[in-house]
Amino acid sequence: MSKVAIIHDWLVNYGGAERVVEAFLEIYPDADIYTLVYDEEKMGTTFSKEKVKTTFIQKFPKATKIYTKLLPFMPYAFEELDLSEYDLVLSSSSCCAKGVITGPNTKHISYVHSPMRYAWDLYHDYKKRSGKITKFFMSIFMKSLRQWDYTSSQRIDIILANSNYVAKRINKFWNRECQVVYPPIDIDRLSPNGKEPEDFYVVFSRFVPYKRIDLAIEACKKLNRKLIVIGDGEQRDYLKSLGNENIIFTGRISDEEVKDYLQRCKAMIFCAEEDFGIVPLEAQACGRPVIAYGKGGVLETVVDEVTGVFFGKQEIESVIEGIKKFEKLNLDTTNEIYNHAMKFSRERFKKEIEGVVQKNENSN
Repeated sequence: MSKVAIIHDWLVNYGGAERVVEAFLEIYPDADIYTLVYDEEKMGTTFSKEKVKTTFIQKFPKATKIYTKLLPFMPYAFEELDLSEYDLVLSSSSCCAKGVITGPNTKHISYVHSPMRYAWDLYHDYKKRSGKITKFFMSIFMKSLRQWDYTSSQRIDIILANSNYVAKRINKFWNRECQVVYPPIDIDRLSPNGKEPEDFYVVFSRFVPYKRIDLAIEACKKLNRKLIVIGDGEQRDYLKSLGNENIIFTGRISDEEVKDYLQRCKAMIFCAEEDFGIVPLEAQACGRPVIAYGKGGVLETVVDEVTGVFFGKQEIESVIEGIKKFEKLNLDTTNEIYNHAMKFSRERFKKEIEGVVQKNENSN
């Protein structure tokens, strides 16, 4: 029986990337988990502290709060992990986890959610939004971080991308070919409610700038449509300042409450350019269509004019056009939308991962 290690960037919140780690652990329940930092209070029910091993950064004061500011230390932290006793290493990475060092007899398969966007294609966008001190350090450290990112990508045995969109970026920045394996969504938890949709739209997201929640709010204000905004984050006060009586903020709510809103809404509005985007698929698993910005991974998860519609620009008027197009189409395909989402199930994901591992074992 192979000894397996699972590597993940950090375990401080539960989201789409952590679902991938959870699925890895279902395939290999005896695997050890390594991560940069670990928040037991938030993650202990999913990933017990007995299974999780952390890097030296865990010892830093308030490490689970400030870890994102410690980017220059991350490559060293992951390279210091001793994985010599393992036959198989599965990494889940959008930052530095894929940079672990493995020996010639250890197979490293990396599931890449994205090459570091702040180091590559979104470097200038991140820099523009940063303060003076952050800009200064980005200018100093980012060149060496890119060099490390490229070099470390060359020692991965097999790279899996979470979408064709990410695969293109892997090829451009790392000059590596890869196989696409779509990430899992929680099909067992999500389903249509069998009722007619109600007269409101939904946004479900972290409140961060690139999600462009402001566009959905402004579009619904202009059209006098009701919008439920689910989530929280750094832009909370700004986004609330844009609202009116038709824009309702729920804050962070339970999974059951989120499901209830997704089941009852007319459609989800999704304005971000994502590498994959699990949230639009969660809406579709509830039988509801998506009005989405037509760029990025969503082009692989939403079928235009069947499970949703696309708008062309991250601009208010373009979102308005998307909403109007959706309302004219009057999509009534709940079962078709749900069946489409079923293609992205956890069981499908696990079978594809096991197939990759088995194929590699048979070729050795």
